[in-house]
Amino acid sequence: MKWNEDLKSMKISELAKRSGISAHTLRYYEKTGLLSASMRSASNYRVYSQDDLTTAMFIKRCKECGFSLAETATLLAIKHDKSQHVCAEAKLITSTKIANITQQIAQLKLMQATLQQLESFCCGGEQSAEFCSIISRLEQD
Repeated sequence: MKWNEDLKSMKISELAKRSGISAHTLRYYEKTGLLSASMRSASNYRVYSQDDLTTAMFIKRCKECGFSLAETATLLAIKHDKSQHVCAEAKLITSTKIANITQQIAQLKLMQATLQQLESFCCGGEQSAEFCSIISRLEQD
């Protein structure tokens, strides 16, 4: 369905197209309370507004930054009622996410180094796996 300029509304398929978020995911966001249709049509279709599109895009950017649904919900609450919140709330959520990601990166680098070491010990030949150095190292206590 094309954007209806008179009503400034769209069905979920149009919201999905404009936001780049699948209709299934949009319905999930609605179910979890992150997004809500502005209203329902006479035939019970969800009807979304430009503000709903803005909210969907906000949620999408949060997801791209790695924020969880709970963190996104908190950021949305701040967004929707800015006068009742302080910038420090959003910064704390972001700083915590950075610390978590930094820890995950360190764990991934350690994992990578371990795997590279395992790989370097293996000849990769066609011999029986009975003599595979990767398997032998993983069997050690």
